[in-house]
Amino acid sequence: MDLGLKGKGVIVTGASRGIGRAIALEFAAEGANVAICARGGEALEATASEVAAHGGSVHAAACDVSDAEALKSFLDGAHAALGRVDVMINNPSGFGITDDEAGWQASLDIDLMASVRSSWQVVPWMEAQGGGSIIHISSISGLDVTLPMPAYCAAKAALISHAKCMAANLAPKSIRVNCVAPGSIEFPGGFWEQIKNDDRAFYDGVLAGVPSGRLGRPEEIAAAVVFLASGRASWISGVTLSVDGVQHKGNL
Repeated sequence: MDLGLKGKGVIVTGASRGIGRAIALEFAAEGANVAICARGGEALEATASEVAAHGGSVHAAACDVSDAEALKSFLDGAHAALGRVDVMINNPSGFGITDDEAGWQASLDIDLMASVRSSWQVVPWMEAQGGGSIIHISSISGLDVTLPMPAYCAAKAALISHAKCMAANLAPKSIRVNCVAPGSIEFPGGFWEQIKNDDRAFYDGVLAGVPSGRLGRPEEIAAAVVFLASGRASWISGVTLSVDGVQHKGNL
């Protein structure tokens, strides 16, 4: 299926590894021009090389998205390099696993406010060119209490509400806004690999709750994101798509 993304300008934040990296590569494979950022320079450069191998343009810059000025600078640079921004993917997480000031600050600054700020910035660019697509990477933890991490869960729930509100407000401008809610996704160096190594009983308990019998892969999230961003999903806005192997079992 041709998703019609060739030549489109796509920004993916937090794209040096895991879900963000897979999303950037999937867009590049569809012929899009991609801008990526992350805090770690070495992993970011490696991902940029992989993206460039697909033949499109790539813009990569180190950026701490919790820093409002740094995020603005990155987005301005991405817009200039790509020439247009058709798709904005807000991906990074601060993984606020502690219920204290630090955990809440990380979740609010990285998961929530970075997504809000980037959306503020790209909406006028999208409006000027006749439309676009914004996707927040939330979590099934924003739909249900799947992890004992109140700051993380609350921030992911806030992303769902923010996307729904923006979708309604921006529909007249042909800008679609959606969320993708991954289940537990395992990849080298990621959160669930660490849990498997450090707390096998907890890992096995989570795994037992997934009817599909395994944790997910970043590429499975990327495929859903790229479809939602494409013109093939032109009548889909304001939704939260769970990609989780039925790990989340609620009706909503």
